[in-house]
Amino acid sequence: MKVAILTSSRADFGIYESLIDELIIEDTIELDIIAFGTHLSKFHGYTLDSIKNKYKVKIHQISSLIVDDNEVSIASAYGLTVLKFADFWNLNTYDLVFCLGDRYEMSAAVQAGIPFGIKFSHIHGGETTLGATDNIYRHQISLAAKIHFTSTNKFKSRVADLIESDQHIFNVGSLSISNIKDFIPIKKEEFLLKFKIVNKPYCLITFHPETNAFEENRVFAIEMKRALEQLSKQINLVITMPNADTMGSVYREQLLLLKEGKEEKVFLIENFGKENYFSAMYYSKFLLGNTSSGIIEAASFKKYVVNVGRRQEGRAQSKNIVNTSFKCAEILKAMNRCIKFGEYKGGNIYFKEHTAKKIVKVIKKEI
Repeated sequence: MKVAILTSSRADFGIYESLIDELIIEDTIELDIIAFGTHLSKFHGYTLDSIKNKYKVKIHQISSLIVDDNEVSIASAYGLTVLKFADFWNLNTYDLVFCLGDRYEMSAAVQAGIPFGIKFSHIHGGETTLGATDNIYRHQISLAAKIHFTSTNKFKSRVADLIESDQHIFNVGSLSISNIKDFIPIKKEEFLLKFKIVNKPYCLITFHPETNAFEENRVFAIEMKRALEQLSKQINLVITMPNADTMGSVYREQLLLLKEGKEEKVFLIENFGKENYFSAMYYSKFLLGNTSSGIIEAASFKKYVVNVGRRQEGRAQSKNIVNTSFKCAEILKAMNRCIKFGEYKGGNIYFKEHTAKKIVKVIKKEI
């Protein structure tokens, strides 16, 4: 069986890793990795190198990203990705191609495959993020896929409604935390030294633009910076930089301004990679931002999360989430609540054991 993985960013690749590990050990499966999007961008850390360093399988490289992040550039990058993948699907065939999540470039790669009859398997379909156009892209991908792996029963039902069928949909839990019980963090001293982070308590932070609120992002980014300036007086800040989304550069600009004069308090990280990011989460006091990892993964690390704005609105949440608006005072109020809470004692609604193994078992039966 010839299988491919579509990966367009550091974020989805980190989620895929446990699945890739399972696919590689299967004698009956020949695996290719198709890398595109920010993986090939030096501006975003050229994460293609980390894929090459970890996996010795065939890796296809498709360059289609446009550096600017305005509406015209995003639409143009979408079209360019479709064109590049039209050529690719014309020359390459697979029994199954995995696609994940809701990125615009992932949607473009999948849409290009429809005329070629590519059999796609979508991971993390049925979810809702009302504050991002990703919602549209996610549903587009689901409509093009033949096999679906969802993270909760609620999302399984939503996919069934969307595709008007309850066949070939499997609730397996979140792939990103498939082997979380076996996770061992990098030794703290080694981790801090690697990323030149001062050995003091810190908050782990990730902010992305709300792509359904184009002009408001300038206000949101300023409010974010104001809140982080106040927070840095209480605790150090370890911040992962935004992905290539519409208006992502606005947040980058504010984060770079935030760091000025705070080299011992604010640490900006372009790309952690999954193991390092999970270690960062493990050693943090709590999380702050508007990223899906706060919603899906943080509960498994016993961390509370301040979830800001509407980007993740609509996703099912465990009881470790404190929701707040994009206003400095409200962010600080929510942050102080998280500090007082300490360690989260509840469960994670996204966790099921051996998710990657279950996916491989299903595709061996289905294909």
